[in-house]
Amino acid sequence: MAGQIFYRERVKAKEGSHSPRFRVVAINGIDLKILGNHFRKKELEQIAKATSSDLVMLERDKDAQKKK
Repeated sequence: MAGQIFYRERVKAKEGSHSPRFRVVAINGIDLKILGNHFRKKELEQIAKATSSDLVMLERDKDAQKKK
């Protein structure tokens, strides 16, 4: 079974900004240390490919999106 990397979009990240938009929340089934806090989608895809893992995006509440 392949591992899974769960990630979500950062609350303060905005579309079109040049800062990383995603945060790793959890890892399942693989032994991996994550040293960074914020990642770009391309970086997450490269980590998943190197570890033969699946990326799972966690969706946010509709209420949380309105509070921005």
